[in-house]
Amino acid sequence: MRKLIYGMNLSLDGYIAAPGDDIGWSVPSDEMFQFWSDQLQATDLTLYGRKLWQTMSSYWPTGDQQPNASPADIEYARRWRDMSKVVFSSTIDKVDWNSRLVTGDAVAEITRLKAEDGGPMDIGGATLAGAAMRAGLIDEYVLATAPVLVGGGTPFFTALDNWVNLNLVETRTLPCGVILTRYETRR
Repeated sequence: MRKLIYGMNLSLDGYIAAPGDDIGWSVPSDEMFQFWSDQLQATDLTLYGRKLWQTMSSYWPTGDQQPNASPADIEYARRWRDMSKVVFSSTIDKVDWNSRLVTGDAVAEITRLKAEDGGPMDIGGATLAGAAMRAGLIDEYVLATAPVLVGGGTPFFTALDNWVNLNLVETRTLPCGVILTRYETRR
């Protein structure tokens, strides 16, 4: 059975995007970028909601070809293009870059994917992750908490019907002030 990991940058007050989908506050430091690149390399399959897919696919397919691309950007872009991805959306009709589109029941498909053999899966996008969270499918939460308050926007956590008990697995503070925490779901 595969492990499902939900991780994103978030503000200290719990948002992954400020009002208007503004993520300008979450531009990663070199250490933060390396952390997410290492996470990507350790992931076998990434699950995207439409909005995050559109954000990622608007840059990373050619991120290594940009004139100001750093060696870290080049490495991340190549990893991103090469990895398998599943995009969940009922409003788009095509995806590229080693991806497949799912337009049906996201929870049923994630449940099916978790039951397969394989390495860890990463899930991104607040709406998609919220559905998986409510269904009890998330095995690990990775929070990269930035020292900023944005006052509103898109929350990292969704409203839940039941408590989810967690075990702290790791805490690390980066020089940029971001606190990384990993929690496993207690089953």
